[in-house]
Amino acid sequence: MTELGRAGPLGILGGTFDPIHHGHLRLAEEARERLALAAVCLIPAGTPPHRHPPQADGQHRLAMVRAAVAANPGLAVDASEIESQGPSYTVPTLERLRAQHGPGRPLVLLLGADAFLGLTTWHRWQDLFTLAHIAVATRPSHVLETTHKAPALAAEFSQRQTLSAAALAEAPAGCIIPFGITPLDISATAIRAALATGGSARYLLPDGVLDYISRNRLYQP
Repeated sequence: MTELGRAGPLGILGGTFDPIHHGHLRLAEEARERLALAAVCLIPAGTPPHRHPPQADGQHRLAMVRAAVAANPGLAVDASEIESQGPSYTVPTLERLRAQHGPGRPLVLLLGADAFLGLTTWHRWQDLFTLAHIAVATRPSHVLETTHKAPALAAEFSQRQTLSAAALAEAPAGCIIPFGITPLDISATAIRAALATGGSARYLLPDGVLDYISRNRLYQP
């Protein structure tokens, strides 16, 4: 990560990446471009606290993410959650990144709309706003609606929303910005199901990742 731009907002994209696919990569690439991010760092989760354990182990998932981003200098990989022994919570990860990059560099946590609307269930969720901006990926022309969700989240959204990517560079944290991305209906669950039955997952994920899966016989019967 030190080889990426030291100045400008840094995007953070976490996930189990079980396996990483073109939907993840397109989200990272479009966020980098539309939000004027210096780079996007992908962080594979170690032990997700709110879902079943990933099917592939951490080292395999880390290797697949590295293979996926190898040709893109605007994307990087952080192995810290895979190397950690505890559950993967977002706030401690952001605290570590804040210590690493200093108090002034903008950090931008990238979330899907569903994840954002469930934010109040997250560990220390209100601390997120002191550590990073939050960018919420939506369908094109979709208006992010929070009023029917938790009142506390609606209040934060009302106070923090911006539509200007330039605002992300003006402060290290605290804004919420929705942005539209190209909708790609690709899921890791469907990819695993196809591979488990001998089906093809080609064109759903990078060839390098598919080759890694084949060599290591991941997700196969």
